[in-house]
Amino acid sequence: MEDDKSTIQRKGFYNDRDENNYTQLKARPRKEESEHSNSTRAFILLALIFVGSVVALCIAYYNFPRLDPEEKKFFKLPRDIGDAKNLGQVLSRYKDMYFYQVVFGYFITYIFLQSFAIPGSIFLSILSGFLYPFPLALILVCLCSGIGASVCFLLSDLVGKRLVQKYIPEKVSEWQVHVSRHREHLLNYIIFLRITPFLPNWFINIAAPVINVPLGPFFLGTFIGVAPPSFVAIQAGTTLQKLTSSGDAVSWTSVIILGVLALLSLLPVLFKKKLQEKLD
Repeated sequence: MEDDKSTIQRKGFYNDRDENNYTQLKARPRKEESEHSNSTRAFILLALIFVGSVVALCIAYYNFPRLDPEEKKFFKLPRDIGDAKNLGQVLSRYKDMYFYQVVFGYFITYIFLQSFAIPGSIFLSILSGFLYPFPLALILVCLCSGIGASVCFLLSDLVGKRLVQKYIPEKVSEWQVHVSRHREHLLNYIIFLRITPFLPNWFINIAAPVINVPLGPFFLGTFIGVAPPSFVAIQAGTTLQKLTSSGDAVSWTSVIILGVLALLSLLPVLFKKKLQEKLD
């Protein structure tokens, strides 16, 4: 390459533009190599975090009291309401005598599902209403949701930005417009999104860091915003054994209540706008 450059210079065809093009071509492989190296390290770190999370689940499992062979077959992540019923029956026998072990296991499992966007947390929310008093169940679900969503947020910030921008660029661009419009009252907007079903929770978790949503309002908005839907799930959990599907947890009354709460979350924003208009 140097010989070619010298030859061109001797022939008088080499100018400043050629110099810039040559420098850019020379730097491009290094940049691509650096980006590839950073991506590799990020995916290795993600794999290590996932393995660490699985290890934490195993620790929670092995710290649990010894189960009967009949109980062991029901001791698994619930995939439907039948699994949740069976798991609830098993955990209800141990939740008083081994309170902290059961809570720790529930806590770790819920955060694991939320962190890696694995379906099934709705059944754990219903299960909390069956196992615990309402205030404890609500705080537990909101805290697990907030922490799990924040971990998913950080994982997306670490390795997911390229994937999100590559596979769902249109959705991200559309949401970025809405976030920019609500930047001054982002907390209320996050609360509203968590209460309503307009955007899937997994999409909010992985797309938020891509469009520069701060972690603080994201966590607090999630913690507060998941409370109303969790209220419905926890309330349904008190009659877990009567449910035939997760859809039974939702009624028209609960839908109307969630709609009202979603509108209430926007009232501070509307009052602020009205106040600004009067002051202006």
